[in-house]
Amino acid sequence: MEPDFSYRWELLILVAFGLSLLAQLGYYFLTAISVSLYKLKPHPVNYPPVSVVVCARNEEENLKQFLPLLLEQEYPEFEVVVVNDCSWDESEKVLESLQARHRNLVVREIKEVEGREHGKKFALTIGIKAARYETLLLTDADCKPSSSDWITHMINGYGESHELVLGYGKYERKSGFLNRMIRFDTFFIGVHFLARAMRGQTYMGVGRNLSYKRNLFFKVRGFASHIHIWSGDDDLFVQEVATNKNVSVVLDKGAFTISEPKSSWKSWFLQKKRHHSTARHYKGSHKSMLLIYPLTWYLMHLTLVAGILLQYNVLILIAGWFLRTLVQITILHTAARKLDEKELGWMSPVLELIQRIFVNPVYFFSTLFVRQRRWI
Repeated sequence: MEPDFSYRWELLILVAFGLSLLAQLGYYFLTAISVSLYKLKPHPVNYPPVSVVVCARNEEENLKQFLPLLLEQEYPEFEVVVVNDCSWDESEKVLESLQARHRNLVVREIKEVEGREHGKKFALTIGIKAARYETLLLTDADCKPSSSDWITHMINGYGESHELVLGYGKYERKSGFLNRMIRFDTFFIGVHFLARAMRGQTYMGVGRNLSYKRNLFFKVRGFASHIHIWSGDDDLFVQEVATNKNVSVVLDKGAFTISEPKSSWKSWFLQKKRHHSTARHYKGSHKSMLLIYPLTWYLMHLTLVAGILLQYNVLILIAGWFLRTLVQITILHTAARKLDEKELGWMSPVLELIQRIFVNPVYFFSTLFVRQRRWI
């Protein structure tokens, strides 16, 4: 009886490991590789006029630093619409000063009304309604374009059937372990949603770098279907309007936006909580799709450790793990070069291990009782 029981456990561990390994390899060869194989897009023949829309609340310093980089883009015809949403710092004066020097700056002010609250979706709707042009390009006040041709690169994504263009929003590279984890988290999420979009499975975009047609916004009545949810002006909206034909992805290095990363674990965890607050509102198919990778990652490593401890097929398990690690490094290293994230690809197995074993559990428990901020 004892040998038979041991054999069943050995077989169970081997089968579970094999299935999770196949799922992991399938993800890299069938999905993530799309980012690695991305090719630069040719310059467009036509340059439609563009409205860049930015929402800002108490962003005085960022407006001083980054707004001129938007206003001085090298593009034939564009405007920058800034919605100053209930700011109580000197944002209004900064915008007035910039407006005196830049004719393409349009400012809309939202004044605070006691007893009334609204989220970013309201401010963004005001900006889109104020936009003159059909092609919209969205970013945040704390973002800077990676080049003076940012608009041009993003507009490259539009073809005859495209109404929605997804871009990559990265974080500035600095020293320190926290910065590396923030950048890896952003990079890994970016590879996942961009690769899915390239395969016709779009489930999100990021408001730091996103473009869509104005009539697409009004066709679905803006954010009406999820206006009761404070966040989701990017991912929930993209889920609603995306099809397998109307989405394009642009990963040219000149098309990125760059943001200042958080400087403390607490502020980063709060930011992640805000970003993740919409996940429970995703479509069931998207939730299932997003769960496959992390669940099979944990299963693969759990069965690997169990097999080693029980001395079941140790060489086979280790060989399978090394194969999966080699594939991950190869594909993500190429993707990291495409997204200008340098060391994150070849370091990905170690960074992912730290993230899933240590960072994610700490993040989960540290944010259980933290109330979400309303404007996000």
